[in-house]
Amino acid sequence: MKLFLDTANISEIEKGLQWGVISGVTTNPSLVAKEKASSFHEHVKKIAEIVKGPVSAEVISTKTDDMIKEARVLSALDPNIVIKIPMTKEGMSATKKLSEEGVPINVTLVFSPQQALLAALAGATYVSPFIGRLDDIGEDGVGLVYDISKLFLVHDFNTQIIAASIRHPRHVFEVAAAGAHIITLPFKVLEQMFNHPLTNIGIKKFLEDWEVYIKDHGN
Repeated sequence: MKLFLDTANISEIEKGLQWGVISGVTTNPSLVAKEKASSFHEHVKKIAEIVKGPVSAEVISTKTDDMIKEARVLSALDPNIVIKIPMTKEGMSATKKLSEEGVPINVTLVFSPQQALLAALAGATYVSPFIGRLDDIGEDGVGLVYDISKLFLVHDFNTQIIAASIRHPRHVFEVAAAGAHIITLPFKVLEQMFNHPLTNIGIKKFLEDWEVYIKDHGN
């Protein structure tokens, strides 16, 4: 079980690594554009050098040949780069070709177990079901992770599940229990996971008791 950060913000990545709980990063065109980096490729390369673990960078092409060309350029930036490819017919053709070349692929925008099955058959290293987006339209995002996990277990696929589109800490627990190998989450949700009112109350009480002890007994 691993946690990735879903971000392109260098400061957030450095904090997550400092806390010792982050093993990788996922990005997408929207996240990278938000950072207003002068060079997309240089920004992705910098993230990979900092993380020293899997970093998913997404292609923006829609045709198979263009996806493959774009993926090869991204893959050459750093050995830890994973190529994100959308769940489309063209995307699966690109996934098949690139996986045969040894390029790790993260098939993104997965919303059904059938799509996850196609990605695994095409050779994807990872599949990314989008939990929150399913919940947003009244469907069961966590249930999708459970279904994919069961499917992969029955048929002994090596493809790993990256639960994405995480909205809150409860999602993290639920998808971990449902069988996700990896959870990629926003920095805000990662911060929220540390917090519990009883933890804060406990620390406050310990410090107050210690202050009384020091006052009465000294060092």
